[in-house]
Amino acid sequence: MLVRIQTHTDAAQLQELALLLQNQQIRMERCEGDPTLLLLSGDTWMLDAALLRALPFVVDVQRTESVCPLASRDRHRENTVISVGGAAFGRDFVIIAGPCAVESEEQIRAAARAVKQAGGQVLRGGAFKPRTSPYVFQGLGAKGIRLLVQAGREAGLPVVTEITDPSQLPLFDEVDILQVGARNMQNYELLRCLGKTDKPILLKRGLSATLTEFLLSAEYLLKEGNNRVILCERGIRTFETETRATLDVAAIPLLKKATHLPVIVDPSHAAGHAFLVPPLALASAAAGAGGLMVEMHPQPQNARSDAPQALSGEVLALLSRQVRAILPCLP
Repeated sequence: MLVRIQTHTDAAQLQELALLLQNQQIRMERCEGDPTLLLLSGDTWMLDAALLRALPFVVDVQRTESVCPLASRDRHRENTVISVGGAAFGRDFVIIAGPCAVESEEQIRAAARAVKQAGGQVLRGGAFKPRTSPYVFQGLGAKGIRLLVQAGREAGLPVVTEITDPSQLPLFDEVDILQVGARNMQNYELLRCLGKTDKPILLKRGLSATLTEFLLSAEYLLKEGNNRVILCERGIRTFETETRATLDVAAIPLLKKATHLPVIVDPSHAAGHAFLVPPLALASAAAGAGGLMVEMHPQPQNARSDAPQALSGEVLALLSRQVRAILPCLP
């Protein structure tokens, strides 16, 4: 870390700063040839740059290290591979599919069969559904988890579903991947709790989160000891109203450059319309995504949650073939 100070900073101020840094195991030295430039070394990623900038004699602070050391490629050059059932995130292209919400035993079993037939490797389905309106379907809760796991086991698919509160964790014993939704990306108590588990965590980007904030949320999980973290770009909120969100395709190569963690994309929540899902999915694959998370329903028109963006089993199968056809053409 580089700290630029005022020309006439006195020795007492520098001594005070050096003592402050020493207490945090940070070393400080002046750069030769430029007495206004300080070089800080050690675990400087733990320092709050804003606090340094607040000092009256500090002109500027520049980080030369990642604020996300555990998620960063600086210390972990190779891709992290997370194996779940027959899926290997970070190595293979993985398709996760299923309904937005588990509605009934018949519905989720039909969805599981369709996902399997389409070549999907993981079954998704919401049991606890945080919804914008309190008057819409909120999911079946614990019953939904049981039905999802049962359908997944019958179809030979691992399952993923969203957890919204640490108190729910005992209900997820048989769930293979725990999802942290966009609204909970910065629910730090939830992240700390899930970081202490050994289950893979699928972390979705928040609606207005920067990529740095996204990676810092992953850092919470990694810091607690769980290194099985999968990042999911799902679109961000912009001024555009024709789509549910704006899919940040540029985030895919940026994240892959910055982190060793697997990066997948949810085109369904970005699109908000079923006809937009396939082109966004293909664009995501072309941009380097390591997988897709797609909403699929046996009867999309009757879905109790997110019906406009749900694909049928037939469309999912077609999309799966199209994606896998272009993968060999990518660098």
